[in-house]
Parts: sequence; structure tokens; C-alpha cells
Amino acid sequence: MAKYGKRTKAARAAVAGKENLPLEEAVALIKGNAVSKFDETIEVALNLGVDPRHADQMVRGVVGLPNGTGKTVRVAVFARGAKAEEATAAGADIVGAEDLMETIQGGTIEFDRCIATPDMMPIVGRLGKVLGPRNLMPNPKVGTVTMDVAEAVKNAKGGEVQFRVEKAGVVHAGVGKASFDEAKLVENIRAFVSAVAKAKPAGAKGTYMKKVSLSSTMGPGVSVDVGSASSE
Repeated sequence: MAKYGKRTKAARAAVAGKENLPLEEAVALIKGNAVSKFDETIEVALNLGVDPRHADQMVRGVVGLPNGTGKTVRVAVFARGAKAEEATAAGADIVGAEDLMETIQGGTIEFDRCIATPDMMPIVGRLGKVLGPRNLMPNPKVGTVTMDVAEAVKNAKGGEVQFRVEKAGVVHAGVGKASFDEAKLVENIRAFVSAVAKAKPAGAKGTYMKKVSLSSTMGPGVSVDVGSASSE
């Protein structure tokens, strides 16, 4: 039995030997090889010169992609009273308090972003072990603990991407769909790379942004020239 199908073999052959491509060329190559029956996500991965085990080398933040992500984002909001009504009116998919906490504790997590008003954090805090590993824990640093729940819901639905460095020093995110125009993908990628660059922690030493890679959901990856990926 063949290890790879014809389309996968063709995609791998197309990127073979190609490294450190200019961003526009990399986007065209990855987009052209995203030939699955569904609209593949275009993903960027940044290898950073940090060790996130040290607090002063943690990288996290949020960026609004100028052309959105192409993904439908399901938003849950912890709020009561007028703020709960505000969240619902803004388009939140799930709104609750103790009832929402119990649903999550029961193993049902049907959302991609979690927002909370500050007064709800004692309740949300009990869910740290569940939401934390999934990068869903509300955090004031990325605007998901706020009294302005309507704006937070709007941002989440409108193409805002949160990022957080993983143990190996890698930050990754979906930055659009294969159906996007190449120019829009390039613009989104540069916005993301710029946001990560601006989030450089005080403890980072030496080369901060070591490598930029681009891939689609089902396709092989290709490395991108770091300078061409930056909008700086």
C-alpha cells in the first residue's frame, strides 16, 4: 500500500528543496498545493529564540488579522444581568455563569474563545485545569477579561487571533483559508508576524525570530525568509 496518495506526492515534490522563500512566493506555492476537497486553513509557525519555562521569556498576545481568518469562531461569555444581555446581543454563542461552569466541568466545551467580566473570574478560576491547557482561559492581557463584552465578542468573531508560545519555543496560528486571495494571505501573515515581533519579551537573548514556516492543513510546509515575512 502506498504511503502517500498522488496529490500528497505531487505537493511534496512541489516544495522539495525550496527553503527560505520570499513570503509572496511561499504563499503562492502553499495555496497552489492546497487541493483537498475542503477549504484548507493556511497556517504559519514561528520558531522563537525563547525558553517559555522562564517567566521573562513568555510570549503571548492577540492580533486582529486585517482580512479575518475565514473561520467561524464560537464564543462563550461568563456574565450576569445586563452584561449577559450585552454579550447575547453582540452575537455570543453561549452566555452563562454557574450553569456554564457546570457544563464545562461536565466535559462539554462547545466554543473556541472564552470571555468573562472581571466579577466572574472567581467562578472561571475553578476551570483553570480544563480551560488552561486548551488556551481558552480568559486573560486581561489579551482582552478576554473585560467589562466591554460586546467589543470582545465583536473582535473574536471578526478575525482576532490569540497566540501563545509553546514549550519548544514555537508560536503558530491559522491566518486564513486557501480560498483567500494571495495578497490577503500575505497581509494577514505580516500582521501576525509583526504582532509576535512586538511581543518580544525582556528575557529574550540572541536571535528572537529564528524561522518562519508556512503550510496548509493537509499539505507539506515550506520555510519563509524571515525578513520578507515581517512588515517592519
